Amino acid sequence: MSTGNNLIPVINAYIKHFSRQSWPILATRDWHAPNHCSFTEQGGPHPTHCVQGSRGSQFHSDLVMPPGMMVISKGTDPKKDARSGFEGSSLADRLEDLNVKTIFVLGPATQDCLKQTVLEAHKIGLKVVILKDAIGTTKQITDTLSEIALAGVFQATAADFGIQ
Repeated sequence: MSTGNNLIPVINAYIKHFSRQSWPILATRDWHAPNHCSFTEQGGPHPTHCVQGSRGSQFHSDLVMPPGMMVISKGTDPKKDARSGFEGSSLADRLEDLNVKTIFVLGPATQDCLKQTVLEAHKIGLKVVILKDAIGTTKQITDTLSEIALAGVFQATAADFGIQ
């Protein structure tokens, strides 16, 4: 597991590998209105983040986005928090349209969003693999990985795919 900008090279390596397999690449993002209920200024638990159209809502500039990659926005309703990438978004529909049965999860996730997305995916019948060398690292995420492994979620690293 890595932190911050250290994630970008391994995420790019996964994207390149999966693109070569012709697997669909979907990216979820928080896309909050400036007055989102999850912000501390609105009585929520989180500082202001990922405000629609702001610099903080953009993907990292070094991230290599493949042609045809779908971006799924979550947290768009200012009155409803969305912890899972599935909650209040078109993610489940897009995966069904693409006939996806297995998802690979990576990114600088918080333990809450990562956990909720993975558990929701598992709940709707998807096989879930967390790419543990391409997610953030904190004690909470380590605990989350242990917890979701008990729910039947798999874990892998780039070495498991032969990615250098």
